[in-house]
Amino acid sequence: MEDILDVYTQERDEKRPLVCMDECPKQLIGETRVPLPVKPGQSACFDTEYERNGTCDIFMFVAPLEGWRRAEITEQRRRKDWAEQEKTLVDEDFPLAEKILLVMDNLNRHSIASWYETYPAGEAKRLKDKLELHYTPKHGSWLNMAEIELSVINNQGLPARVGTLEEMRQKTRAWNKVRNGKGRKINWRFTTADARIKLSRLYPQFDS
Repeated sequence: MEDILDVYTQERDEKRPLVCMDECPKQLIGETRVPLPVKPGQSACFDTEYERNGTCDIFMFVAPLEGWRRAEITEQRRRKDWAEQEKTLVDEDFPLAEKILLVMDNLNRHSIASWYETYPAGEAKRLKDKLELHYTPKHGSWLNMAEIELSVINNQGLPARVGTLEEMRQKTRAWNKVRNGKGRKINWRFTTADARIKLSRLYPQFDS
């Protein structure tokens, strides 16, 4: 935990940007009947019935000190999907960075092995060398600032019912554009000193 909190206190450095990454599944839910449109003084009306069209995955990347984020939709949650997203982060999102400080949870596919399974060894090592990995502890996913943006896109950016993968991608791209246009940064205030006081039960106890 303290490793993550220490990373969050570092000063902004264009050559070493801080990026938080998380992912979550999303159901594709279609309408069985055409909703009634909005009328003056009334909300749109949706039928209680719906159809399940499978699931997709939302990858969320957030640079909290830059006011930047990228949400990406993939059809599956495979090691290959994660590896490809990391390559985009390195080569397209922050191509000029000397090192990217990447905070994420410790799912088994969030590992160096995923790069070596997806790319030739030389390319996998290149990606590894560009990323400094920091893992949130078990049951400590709340320390990942990417969870904040996942909450925003799920509660404010995407409708409750999106029926197809392509529609989900279109709405996610629109959300990226609007959200980044506002340049919203994240002001993280929970520090190591706070943790030692408020979460003292998690630390070993020593007799004085």
